[in-house]
Amino acid sequence: MNTPKAPTVACPTCGQPAEYSPCNRFRPFCSERCKLIDLGEWAREGYRIPMDEMPSDDGMRNE
Repeated sequence: MNTPKAPTVACPTCGQPAEYSPCNRFRPFCSERCKLIDLGEWAREGYRIPMDEMPSDDGMRNE
């Protein structure tokens, strides 16, 4: 009996194929290195949504 092959996805960091299964403890990344690179981006706030300008709270004050 054939066991179904686990799907592969592109590693979010380097783009290499990575097996998306419980056997890959770094999933969806291909390696511990790529996982740590991604964690570092989160830690230094590298994943931010750019804004044109900061919202003003002038109209929100209770006087």
